Amino acid sequence: MTKPSILIVDDEKIARVGLTRSLADDYVTYQAASGKEAIEVLKQHKDIDIILSDIKMPEMEGLELLDKIRVDNEDIIMIFMTAYSSIETAVEAMRKGAYDYLTKPIDLNKLEITIKNAIENKKLKMENIQLKQKIRENWDTKNLVGKSEKIAAILGVVKRVSNTRATILIQGETGTGKELVANIIHYNSPVADGPFIKVNCSALAEGVLESELFGHERGAFTGAFYMKKGRFELADRGTLFLDEISDIPPSTQIKLLRFLQEGELERVGGTTTLKVNVRIVSATNKRLEDLVREGKFRDDLFYRLKVVTIEVPPLRERKEDIQLIVDYYLKRFSEIHNKKIKNISPKAMQIINSYAWPGNIRELINCIESAVVMTQRDHLDIESLPPFLLYGIDKKKSDETGENLFEIEKKAILDAVKNTKGNKAEAARLLGIGLRTLYRKLDQYGVN
Repeated sequence: MTKPSILIVDDEKIARVGLTRSLADDYVTYQAASGKEAIEVLKQHKDIDIILSDIKMPEMEGLELLDKIRVDNEDIIMIFMTAYSSIETAVEAMRKGAYDYLTKPIDLNKLEITIKNAIENKKLKMENIQLKQKIRENWDTKNLVGKSEKIAAILGVVKRVSNTRATILIQGETGTGKELVANIIHYNSPVADGPFIKVNCSALAEGVLESELFGHERGAFTGAFYMKKGRFELADRGTLFLDEISDIPPSTQIKLLRFLQEGELERVGGTTTLKVNVRIVSATNKRLEDLVREGKFRDDLFYRLKVVTIEVPPLRERKEDIQLIVDYYLKRFSEIHNKKIKNISPKAMQIINSYAWPGNIRELINCIESAVVMTQRDHLDIESLPPFLLYGIDKKKSDETGENLFEIEKKAILDAVKNTKGNKAEAARLLGIGLRTLYRKLDQYGVN
């Protein structure tokens, strides 16, 4: 493992040499007698992790050195050494980005702890940057797979609105990818480094939903033993994604409307007005226009939510995208499950194209993952597909494929039970069928 490298900058040779000897066993060390010399060392050695520098030096003091290296070397950790009389200067250095300061004479044990903490802090920062980069890659616009006109239109809108703070309403059937669109909008927006908080409004009862969204004060209701921040506060300087917004009850609709109008809220049971900076993206599988006409949803809230509306089409209206989606997730799941699957056979693709996909893209993705897990070949064929796909194929299509679908289904089910070591519930999940259906099929095949 490569040792971390430290540049020791001090105009006092005895101090410089002494520190070098103390650190040489655990670190690659360099020396400089002044700030100017330190800059020359940095030009020759680009891999320096830490600069341990005196503050008071001739020609160029520590603060000036800090200012100069920050221009091109933001990742270098700066630790200052100072006499008690210069502590105010050291504090100023920390305001400018120095990691810490130590008072002279240097306590070597404290120095060792400070350096180790600084390196660990740098490591965590780098991991955080890499994680954020990976997340952004996962939610890049390329993940909205498709070449149809409707997908192209959605991509156009997403690219235009992502860099704004506009409130967005996403509508579409269950499983069409509304949450995917919301993720892409957030991670390509000015608040991408901020939190992305999700709330499924249909999964929470009225009283619970209000507390989850706006928080509550201690004693606000029975069981409120402590103050709790709501999702709005947690999403400050980020995005709040309200899924199934159509299920929000009238009392909560009023509070949400007030927030959208004024950017203010109060916790349940509280009197203090709080201001938070949150972008609202909402989604629903119902037509809010219809609910407004029926008097089930406030029209003023509807207009506030739909500054920009994105309609995500069902899979049956973008059939030309199915092949692209299959290829994309075939590659992705092959990597995840450590499989070397090259492609999918034309016959299997014919069955996939013939299916209605009532569960939309979510159902298709689950189907592909199941097929990838179940196959024992280097490609997907009919026998790799979940049996539920075969239920929707009539005899004419069966003849077109040239396969005995009954035998294919039987083999797929028996393979699933075998691969899950007899775990029927897991086998049913992989196959995409109910547990009772699985037992019925096993009985039909005469399998105990």
